[in-house]
Amino acid sequence: MRADYNRRLSSMIHFHHVNLQPFVGGGEIYTRALTRALADAGATQTLYVHPSVRLWDELASDRVQVVKTENERQLLERLPKERSVVLTQSPISVQGVERMAARHCVAGFAHMPMFQRSADGFRPYALVFTVSRYCIELLRLAGLRQVYPEPIYGTADVDRSSEPVVQRSPYLVDRRKFRDVLVGGFISLKEFSKRKKAPFSKRPGLTLGLVSLIGPIKQFPAQFAILAPLLARRPTVNLEIFGAGGYAQVRDLRRALRPLGKRARFWGHQANVGAIYPQLDYLMTGLPEKEALGLNALEAQSCGTPVLAPDAPPFSETVIDGASGFRYRDPRKDGGRHFEEIVDAILAGRPRPDPRVAAKAHLAQFTHSALVERARELIKALLSLE
Repeated sequence: MRADYNRRLSSMIHFHHVNLQPFVGGGEIYTRALTRALADAGATQTLYVHPSVRLWDELASDRVQVVKTENERQLLERLPKERSVVLTQSPISVQGVERMAARHCVAGFAHMPMFQRSADGFRPYALVFTVSRYCIELLRLAGLRQVYPEPIYGTADVDRSSEPVVQRSPYLVDRRKFRDVLVGGFISLKEFSKRKKAPFSKRPGLTLGLVSLIGPIKQFPAQFAILAPLLARRPTVNLEIFGAGGYAQVRDLRRALRPLGKRARFWGHQANVGAIYPQLDYLMTGLPEKEALGLNALEAQSCGTPVLAPDAPPFSETVIDGASGFRYRDPRKDGGRHFEEIVDAILAGRPRPDPRVAAKAHLAQFTHSALVERARELIKALLSLE
């Protein structure tokens, strides 16, 4: 019966699914997971993706056609002439959306919370999806009426690569920024071209980790300007940073982490995150208000690694305090005292929760099968727009 349903559904709809980001972040991991879920829910898709991103290489199938597309101009040229359903994942200019909407039914995902952001870019969309209740509420507060009422939660997807985890450059060179190309590229070459790539291994003591793009929405420099001096006073605590960012973000994070000295190590972007999480005692998130959901928190928990996160949305949707990790008061409000208490309790022997056991029902919301069910409802919503 389910196979018949899928065949009927796929004959009714074909998505033109768009993610033109030139790098890999949470939105790209999410797009890959949703593409697979939509295919398993019975939809066929043409997926338009940036040619520099290799994440999409293995997605092509009888239900997914991958079309390498560098920019909006190429996208507009390659979309079909007849009216179609277009689902965007990466930011598209207002002019680009309006041009698509003149011919097509255009829906899209808001992957950033509307905190100190304008929602005007989403007003031309027929329907807007997002990934957390926190983001839904902010979109509504911004006056956007066409918001899908349920979050399309992502899924923990750690099976992305088997390559070794070795030290790489922490600099993500944005070719659109001259400073990044000139300064970041030069530093990357200088620091890493002659250095032997050392494999990652866990050091003795308590290992905290960041597994994330080092980007402005994470607010790592502001966070660790408060927390790094506290961690520095606890000599058995180490911090491992897996991820890359622009020159300014990496520079500012390095400055904030100076109190930790060599106990803070940068490993650069790593595709094989499934080999990283089990070697961390706790994953740390960034600060909350600019974060949409936090796929890294879901990935860590799926590997049995608990999470330390501020006690605020959206982390209140992903981290169950005491079961899948520990939530602490925003360090900007208490100078990090609550975080300090939690770390001291851990160092004193507080049991480390295994989210796969203690938060099993919670994590079931973020499985592939759960995403497939949400994808079926998403398809129905899009069909109702035509």
